[in-house]
Amino acid sequence: MSARTPTWRSLAEHEGDPAFIARVAAEFPGLARVLAEGPDRRQVLKLMGASLALGLGGCDPGDPKGRIIPGIKAPPGIVPGIENEYATASVLDGYATGIRVRHQAGRPMQVVGNPAHPASLGAVDPIAQARILSLYDPDRSHGVSHGNQQAGWASFREAFERRRTAIDQRKGDGLRILTGTVTSPTLVAQLAALQGRYPLMRWHQCQAVSRDAVRLGARLAYGRPVEAVYRLDRADVILAIDSDLLSTAPGHLRHARDVAGRRNPVAGPMSRVYAVESTPDLIGVMADHRFVAGPREIHQALTALAAAILRQGSPQPGAPAWLAAVAQDLAAHPGRALIHIGPQQPAEYHALVHALNEALGGRGRTFDLIEPVEAAPIDQATSLGDLIADMADGRIQDLLILGENPVFTAPPAFAEALKQVPFSVSLGVELDETAQATTWHLPEAHPLEAWSDARAYDGTVTILQPQVQPLFGAHSAHEVLALLAGDRAPDGYAIVRATWAKLSDDAWHGALSSGVVSGTAGRPVDPPLRSGATVLPAPPDRQITLLLRPDPYLWDGRFANSAWLQELPRPLTKLVWDNPLLVASALARRLGVGNGDLVKLSAGGATLTVPVWIQPGQAEDCVTAHRGWGRRQVGAVGKNAGFDFLALGDGPLSVEKAGGTYALATTEHHNPLDAAPDGVVRHGTLAGFTADRQFLQTPDPQASLYPPQPAGTMAWGMSIDLNACIGCNACVIACQAENNVPVVGKDEVLREREMHWLRIDRYFEGSVEAPRVLLQPMLCMHCEEAPCEVVCPVGATVHDAEGLNVMVYNRCVGTRFCSNNCPYKVRRFNYFAFARDEVRSIQARNQEVSVRARGVMEKCSFCIQRIAAARIDADKEDRAIRDGEVVTACQAACPTQAISFGNIRDQASAVARRKASPLAYALLGELNTKPRVTYEGRVRNANPAIVEPSA
Repeated sequence: MSARTPTWRSLAEHEGDPAFIARVAAEFPGLARVLAEGPDRRQVLKLMGASLALGLGGCDPGDPKGRIIPGIKAPPGIVPGIENEYATASVLDGYATGIRVRHQAGRPMQVVGNPAHPASLGAVDPIAQARILSLYDPDRSHGVSHGNQQAGWASFREAFERRRTAIDQRKGDGLRILTGTVTSPTLVAQLAALQGRYPLMRWHQCQAVSRDAVRLGARLAYGRPVEAVYRLDRADVILAIDSDLLSTAPGHLRHARDVAGRRNPVAGPMSRVYAVESTPDLIGVMADHRFVAGPREIHQALTALAAAILRQGSPQPGAPAWLAAVAQDLAAHPGRALIHIGPQQPAEYHALVHALNEALGGRGRTFDLIEPVEAAPIDQATSLGDLIADMADGRIQDLLILGENPVFTAPPAFAEALKQVPFSVSLGVELDETAQATTWHLPEAHPLEAWSDARAYDGTVTILQPQVQPLFGAHSAHEVLALLAGDRAPDGYAIVRATWAKLSDDAWHGALSSGVVSGTAGRPVDPPLRSGATVLPAPPDRQITLLLRPDPYLWDGRFANSAWLQELPRPLTKLVWDNPLLVASALARRLGVGNGDLVKLSAGGATLTVPVWIQPGQAEDCVTAHRGWGRRQVGAVGKNAGFDFLALGDGPLSVEKAGGTYALATTEHHNPLDAAPDGVVRHGTLAGFTADRQFLQTPDPQASLYPPQPAGTMAWGMSIDLNACIGCNACVIACQAENNVPVVGKDEVLREREMHWLRIDRYFEGSVEAPRVLLQPMLCMHCEEAPCEVVCPVGATVHDAEGLNVMVYNRCVGTRFCSNNCPYKVRRFNYFAFARDEVRSIQARNQEVSVRARGVMEKCSFCIQRIAAARIDADKEDRAIRDGEVVTACQAACPTQAISFGNIRDQASAVARRKASPLAYALLGELNTKPRVTYEGRVRNANPAIVEPSA
């Protein structure tokens, strides 16, 4: 085990802040604040009721008033007690990721992954899982509005018919349609038909999270639009430059699976990953070497890489010290090396990376080129600029905005120019900022309510099928475009089916069942590389660069009203309910600020006062701001949460201390373990593992005074591979959805009362300026010698015959003795009776899991309801439960397959093999708790030619 440099969880711990140490030492660290301020219970309950979440804790009221009548006839196709899954897709920025939706009694209940889909392989990300929450959101748009006054669909249709007559006469002159990125074959066909009918019409695209640089870089490199599809499972060496490869890029779930599959030395030869980042991202977490580089240093690195790889010369003077070793490593793996660069970098950088990958022999091996997945891969910034100019000049008479919110996400000039358009229509799921600014607003059918289709990152098409009838009489974009084309009674199913008329009924039904239209993946193309693809622009000259990045969960703001996503800790900051400005420690020292202190930002004549958060590993010459926050026209959950950095203008950025502080809620210091971090996340190098394969092993358990636990036919256990975990939090949301886990709101998080049964602890190792990140998922360990059980005065926490540490909620009286005695700090106490006071229907919960009351302790149960369902099926067939038949919610969602679960008595099971790994160890094994959850220690494939600075 490596313990060469200090390990810490927060800056306060790193600096030895006496106040922090005293707070950690206190048994109830939030008690003083609660006594001083008192809990704002009204605000908490408002958040709970507005969220219409799947998982807020608490018991339902007693017997309902009045007489209840049981149902006599079940809906067609519904078998009581039997769950069904229906395939569809989660579409983000046009790109589809295959999902399945679990139904109970005919209602959508949970989003899970689709193993048959190439972009997910069965995994699912937090945004996709939270779509079930937005489906039931009471703050959704409920009807048509005209001039912000309630109207009806019939009145809009009549007004639209009158406008369409004028549009016909003008042959579409003055008609514009604005969408995001489009990959839907049906929508493309509709737009093409409209273009034929109205030759003077123009179609504009505006995606808030821009990928213009990716599109333009490919065009610069190859002279035509192409899309790169990466084969990361074939790459021995990966260089990620400011990369979103594992976090937000199209196909990121598949990329995470492919990279993680090469990261455990027991499973096979390890790949090596380098990350060059201005601000930390998930690829940097997994990297063997992470280098902090600001915008100017990234320019220097690319220039030096071009000299070393394309011209086979020595790196130029001024190049980073590590670059020569990285370039040599890449060149030493022809056809097995890959470079990826993120979409925020200029198009010229992307073109150069294409040239570098070609020189490394990657085409046909580590990447393929296919026809563009997008319908019209254009420069969207230019398209939006043209639209704004034409609106301001009065050249647009009719504007149709489909599914986007440009009044919030586009430059302020858009909202001003929109006032000059006589007839504007917005189609949206919520009454957002654009809905308030257009003459007409139409409620858009939720993605789980409408027929559609979309392509994945590799071109594969999924048919989106509705999981429920539209709850609020909403319509899809296909139906609105059909209305424009003259169809007075558009039918979404008929429109999509017509696009796929070439499919037989059997093929159509097969596509709906599997979630994949067979044979639609993009075919490789073979364009030559242009000679001018290696010319870089001048390096950036700004003293401080503002990096605007999408929030990993709220994205561009469209998911701001999701309580799950608001309260989900961000992977590296562990912040919730806010988006402070992320700054480097050196810049914070120059400004004289610390976490939560306010600074004033000035750019382009606009100013904004925001709090700061010191981000370890941030480049000194840039600051990072996450967009998607600061919404003003949104539901009760997301309204006024965070700060809108889009209010700043273009131009040089200045940052100065403003005075004052702002309360930021973070979970980074919650639930600390009473152990040295170096022994918690065990890690070492590949060289150390090669020399001694047992260097992470836990000593054998000591003899116990307690009798052994009952030995049933099954013994459930779990193994978590720390080499694969990237901290994406997909498992946390999956657990929340499956187990009806509540959200509590910002104030309660500040009191350390968050309720997540599963958390991902994040540790830093090394210096604040360039630390290494270590991650560890934490859940109930289901200890065989459980310290919680012996102290419970009412026997509420007990062991069953299969080794599960179970909770009998009806017995629990809330003493919290079990939590105090748990060395892993994985139990959660339900302070309030959320379910008794919330307004949402019980139909929004998982009916297989009991809902806990106020004053009850709760924790991970290894998804005991899934174990019970598998046991029933096995008993019916008079057999044992098969390996892999029980899959926990967290295990199913994980994109990297970091979690294995099953019967540890079955030596052939996947979990037993993982537990037999030489990397396996028990957390705090010296306490002799004999946890059923064990870990595989992290191994780093370090390049011996790179000497890293000491702490």
